[in-house]
Amino acid sequence: MKFKKLILASTIIASSLVSQAVSAADTIKVGVLHSLSGTMAISETTLKDTVLMMIEEQNKKGGLLGKKLEPVVVDPASNWPLFAEKTRELLSKDKVDVIFGCWTSVSRKSALPVLEELNGLLFYPVQYEGEESSKNVFYTGAAPNQQAIPAVDYLMNEHGVQRWVLMGTDYVYPRTTNKILEAYLKSKGVKQQDIMINYTPFGHSDWQSIVAEVKKFGSEGMKTAVVSTINGDANVPFYKELGNQGISAEDIPVVAFSVGEEELSGFDTSPLVGHLAAWNYFQSVDTPENEKFIADWKKYIKDDKRVTNDPMEATYIGFNMWAKAVEKAGTTDVDSVEQAMIGVTTPNLTGGIAVMNSNHHLSKPVLIGEIQENGQFEVVSSTPDTVIGDAWSNYLDSSKYLISDWTFPVKCGNFDTKTAKCSGQNM
Repeated sequence: MKFKKLILASTIIASSLVSQAVSAADTIKVGVLHSLSGTMAISETTLKDTVLMMIEEQNKKGGLLGKKLEPVVVDPASNWPLFAEKTRELLSKDKVDVIFGCWTSVSRKSALPVLEELNGLLFYPVQYEGEESSKNVFYTGAAPNQQAIPAVDYLMNEHGVQRWVLMGTDYVYPRTTNKILEAYLKSKGVKQQDIMINYTPFGHSDWQSIVAEVKKFGSEGMKTAVVSTINGDANVPFYKELGNQGISAEDIPVVAFSVGEEELSGFDTSPLVGHLAAWNYFQSVDTPENEKFIADWKKYIKDDKRVTNDPMEATYIGFNMWAKAVEKAGTTDVDSVEQAMIGVTTPNLTGGIAVMNSNHHLSKPVLIGEIQENGQFEVVSSTPDTVIGDAWSNYLDSSKYLISDWTFPVKCGNFDTKTAKCSGQNM
């Protein structure tokens, strides 16, 4: 009798485990790795909502491969080491098939070793410093040649800027981007004494003395501009202090790489009017695709005052490309989807076509926008066509001979064209 009960209990347990496995296989799990608290919540919470909106829309279409998509949301809380821990949790415990997430480069670099160890797949939707290419990451934000360098060219050519303040938050993205920009400016004949570089911590709030230094630097008879890689909520007191010290866009224009519509929605924009931002998308772009996206967003979020921004478009593009690649591969297997992604196209929101290139970077238009009183941007410059993202800068000695190509026969993220060898991850 005891033996029969033991067999029955074992059968019930086995059936339960099979049932759980089948249930888990009935959905495709999508990890959402964005800070919902801390200094970066001002920017990242919206991207979490964007992914959830895209999942909801995809499920209304029938999901993927006959399965519904199931979001798994975690909060790394603007704590950079926690991104690695949460990535491991998503991949090992939750068994997600893909992750959409990260904003800062330090958070992406925290997650990267775990992604490569466990063979996860991350779609990273924010402009970054380049100098990286991983089989496990698709970079749907701008590389420096799709944002930073065109912004400097615009200021040189249209505003006659001769002196440069490279101002950023103290972490890898601003430091590497400014290293590239410093080399680029020198290649254009700018002297070292005409380049001022300054870094501040995340969440920095006391800008009085720094802005005073910028004002003095810009008062020495040469047209001066600030190139800003300040990230997160530190932007609010920075722009406020510019206004407090009477620095207008006519005096010293600021071009920002991390200030978009979402950040401006929390500002008094009156002292910011005329300052600039460089992105690949603005809400003000008038296209049918953008009109629909904005309407869908406001309906989903149930708030007519909510805005859209560039990282949201990068999330939208990345999600749609991933869905196409899954259908194309017929599976969510990471290696299959990674190869299926290369060459995938999808409409962007500015009227063109986004292409995923073999270096895991997109082809994107480059737009320069001028801040308006209503918190929107008027596009004052745009490239005539899309620009292919460059994983490795041509202006740094350490990377100017490197290329990234994840197709056969190279299949490498940093292939040295001089030695014909790959010096990093290749699969």
